[in-house]
Amino acid sequence: MTTTDTASAELRELLLAHIRDVQDYPEPGVVFKDITPLLADPAAFGALTDALAALCAERGATKVVGLEARGFILAAPAATRAGLGFVPVRKAGKLPGDTHGQSYELEYGTAEIEVHTDAFAPGDRVLVIDDVLATGGTAEACLELIRRCGAEVAGLAVLLELGFLGGRQRLLPSLGGTPLDSLITI
Repeated sequence: MTTTDTASAELRELLLAHIRDVQDYPEPGVVFKDITPLLADPAAFGALTDALAALCAERGATKVVGLEARGFILAAPAATRAGLGFVPVRKAGKLPGDTHGQSYELEYGTAEIEVHTDAFAPGDRVLVIDDVLATGGTAEACLELIRRCGAEVAGLAVLLELGFLGGRQRLLPSLGGTPLDSLITI
């Protein structure tokens, strides 16, 4: 598995300079990592897109999945830059047509994500991109969903990994040696 930080020191510094901490959001005691300043800066967002597109090539991806919702914002331009197709994985009930679903446990219940049944072709290698890896539940469900659809997981790439929440450790069995790339780990 890939080391935790895959970004150069220069890229890491640029990205961190554009991520804002919001205290007590969405609830007291939580420090939310707001990436909207990064998205608003064309140089920082462009550098992030380039780094994610490079990972698509390094991992031999043929398709890119973005997890709802901020993962869409990062994955779609990276897929375009890499010359690959983009596939949204959404919360249950948000996609029209036939879908495959995968439920997963949350701290307070369960949730489900879905993908279109025709999103992947046999032999597709899928790189999953998301903004933050926290506890790993959504990512774990996404990996399972991709495999159930008959595609291969090429890797998981995140902008920011919150290492203290244990998502990487949770994902180790699901990844089975598949790379997990974090541009920044805190």
